[in-house]
Amino acid sequence: MLDGIEIIFENRKTMLTSLKKKSYAANTESFLAEHGHYIREMTDHIAEAENKEAAAEEIGRQIVDTVKTHFVNKRGKIDGKTQSDLNLFLIYYVFPGILKFDADNGPVLAEGICRVWRKSFKDGQISYTDYDSLYHSFQEKIFGIF
Repeated sequence: MLDGIEIIFENRKTMLTSLKKKSYAANTESFLAEHGHYIREMTDHIAEAENKEAAAEEIGRQIVDTVKTHFVNKRGKIDGKTQSDLNLFLIYYVFPGILKFDADNGPVLAEGICRVWRKSFKDGQISYTDYDSLYHSFQEKIFGIF
């Protein structure tokens, strides 16, 4: 399950740079079109699982293992900037995608991933929210100036 999921993080730097309401909407649409099948695979697995919390943590472990395999530097750690980008990417794109695909089981999945992520990374204290909450938190202009 989730073979090749590391690809979802490929454009993280571009997708996190200069985020504005319009670019966030376009980035999210692009992300879901390109990588939504991974999210669907995760949400389907949770929907079919007898123990949803255990299945969510299993998915969390797979994601963490993939991240550790692909983003660890020469000293065996993930550098601070990369860790920050990965955290934000999950918050801005992965979790909203999960919640969008499955409103019933999505929170269980997102919480399971968060739980494993927090235990696995020193700077991994993350939480999740839905797309609409994030989208409406963006402002086009700062103090009406720009």
